[in-house]
Amino acid sequence: MIDQINPVINMIVFALFVAVTLFIVFRVSRQKASAAEFYAGNRSFTGPQNGIAIAGDYLSAASFLGICGAIAVAGYDGFLYSIGFLVAWLVALLLVAELLRNTGKFTMADVLSFRLNQRPVRMAASLTTLAVCFFYLIAQMSGAGGLVALLLGLEGGAATAATVAVVGVLMIVYVIVGGMKGTTWVQIIKAVLLVIGVGILALIVLGKYGFDFSAILDDAVALSPHGEAVLSPGLKYPNPVDFLSLGLALVLGTAGLPHVLMRFYTVPTGKEARRSVVWAIWIIGSFYVLTLVLGYGAAALVGPEILQDPTTPGGENAAAPLLALVIGGPVLMAVVSAIAFATILAVVAGLAITAATSFAHDIYASVIKNGTVQPDEEVKVARATVVVIGVLAIIGGIVALGQNVAFLVALAFAVAASANLPTILYSLFWRRFNTGGALFSMLGGLASCLILIVLSPAVSGHEKSMFPTLDFDLFPLSNPGIVSIPVGFALGIIGTLLTAPEPDHEEKAAEMEVRAFTGAGAEAASDH
Repeated sequence: MIDQINPVINMIVFALFVAVTLFIVFRVSRQKASAAEFYAGNRSFTGPQNGIAIAGDYLSAASFLGICGAIAVAGYDGFLYSIGFLVAWLVALLLVAELLRNTGKFTMADVLSFRLNQRPVRMAASLTTLAVCFFYLIAQMSGAGGLVALLLGLEGGAATAATVAVVGVLMIVYVIVGGMKGTTWVQIIKAVLLVIGVGILALIVLGKYGFDFSAILDDAVALSPHGEAVLSPGLKYPNPVDFLSLGLALVLGTAGLPHVLMRFYTVPTGKEARRSVVWAIWIIGSFYVLTLVLGYGAAALVGPEILQDPTTPGGENAAAPLLALVIGGPVLMAVVSAIAFATILAVVAGLAITAATSFAHDIYASVIKNGTVQPDEEVKVARATVVVIGVLAIIGGIVALGQNVAFLVALAFAVAASANLPTILYSLFWRRFNTGGALFSMLGGLASCLILIVLSPAVSGHEKSMFPTLDFDLFPLSNPGIVSIPVGFALGIIGTLLTAPEPDHEEKAAEMEVRAFTGAGAEAASDH
């Protein structure tokens, strides 16, 4: 099967996509962009445009490559990722989207520090933002390395690592040149291509079986070494507590993802932020339903044994491209793979600009310079930060090569749900909440999550761990969410009760409540 791959066609399609998107990024960019333009696209996007861009930001390599591979190999348990990622949007819509837009300016830290002590809260929020973005970036870069190695017929670790470096360089160019506006248009283009491509692929698979999904399942069962177990829970997560922990992280993590939350600041009003999420839910929901067809289609037509073969470049993450190769030949595979490549580039660009904004706006401008920095200097710092983040992401992506990207992203969701979500909800809905509670919640939730990840089977002690030759897996669960998320919420309460509120606590809490629920004063604040 691998012999049918045509690297020349793949390179042409890849080059075409990169050329078109770079042209668009240069067209919409401004070299002397203001902070509002670089960070938030000058708040010029409509709700539907931003909703499509959110879908482009959210539907990552984990969604397209990782979930399809997880379903092809583990069946039912793999589909949990799709369910969790989708249901999570209801939490984002109902609890945070409009309220965040009304109370923030550029970043999550703007909201969290609104009525609290600015400097320590911004530092803590930036730390959690960078941690989430780093985990997410590692997943995307790892997926990129495996995908491009598969497409170009590259063999060996050095060649795959080189492809990760190329993706990192392209990411840096997109963000430095285009800022949020260029990144948003890349995400919009990618979302449209992804949904159309996945839809066509799913229709071809269903057509091959006379639109009888049960026939696809029958073939998937026949090819799977586990038989009918691929249709039942427990194949990937035999421990139900591990299964529950993953689901908890997925459902609660989205509302704490800084690169998704930052998208709410690219629209002019809170109402448009709410419209954005409604559009995103429809697009994302349609996509995740189709992953079931693609995942089981890959199980039936490609086979889990090929995907789990150590000699298959990309491993599980190659399920969707190899499915395209089987049903449509090298040309369809090149198109599907180019869409996957577009998916990775758009998401890493969104993550990079979020991390850079967090450092430049929250740490450099607000903490180091104490709010006295000029906007153009702040943007220069953000662009320099993108380069540093790109280099770190390349190194992390190379270390994580071979891991299932959906699994890696689930760790980022656990960090977001443990360190960010408790503080966001307490800030918006609990008047007594104070700086001590925010610091306890963010730093404690982050520390507990990271420690449990390091001590989990994800890092050591097993064949598919990041470091399989080492053995310090003292924590039995692959995802720490079931422990670290309650810890984050509990520490927020403990920290609040143990420390005194700020002197102007009542006035600030009342002002934030009015702004969050009515939008009064939000527009003037966002333009400062």
